[in-house]
Amino acid sequence: MTSLIGDIVAREAQLLGLALSTGEVESFERYASELKKWNSKVNLTAITKDRDIAIKHFIDSLSLAPYLSADDRLLDIGSGAGLPVIPLKIIRPYISMVSVDAVAKKIHFQRHIIRLLNLNKIEAIHARIEDLHKTLSNSFTVITSRAFTRLDRFVALASPLLAEGGVLVAMKGEQAECEITASNDGLHASGFTVVAVQRYTLPENMGERVLTFLKQSKAPLDKG
Repeated sequence: MTSLIGDIVAREAQLLGLALSTGEVESFERYASELKKWNSKVNLTAITKDRDIAIKHFIDSLSLAPYLSADDRLLDIGSGAGLPVIPLKIIRPYISMVSVDAVAKKIHFQRHIIRLLNLNKIEAIHARIEDLHKTLSNSFTVITSRAFTRLDRFVALASPLLAEGGVLVAMKGEQAECEITASNDGLHASGFTVVAVQRYTLPENMGERVLTFLKQSKAPLDKG
């Protein structure tokens, strides 16, 4: 018997064109249960109600799934409690994924979930993103962040890790267009261009969201 979270995730994922198996729905339920349990002792998220977890965390994370392909290598920057990387890994187990966060307790939680759900081809790294520039440069075909930092800073931090021809995807709230406009100069200086903006509405009137896709358009401007 599924829970409220399982029912919502299965129904709303279906509307996104994602048919979840019984095992995948159960994984989301276990993930949510552990998130609430850990959150009572360790501050992982301000979103704690079942309906909000299902929609604002899980369904919002799954909005990126249609844009991933089997041969992608995904990096999630500032992944917090594992969002969007763990929901994506649950339904796309064959894609190689890495998450990074500078807060140790959040990475400890992610590693716990990875073990609990027996997820493979995923690594949770406790580090500042700058620490990865030497070891993982040009390694990822897709790099995402969910409400992590302003757009131009995200591009500056992520671009050294992006493979040639790869895409950056900033998961933003309803003010994304204003942020894009404000970040234009920084994006131009970094040699990146916004190539697509995908706006969507979360179920049950839980807010507007925007996926902002960026690709390298040319070599960065010489600042010297």
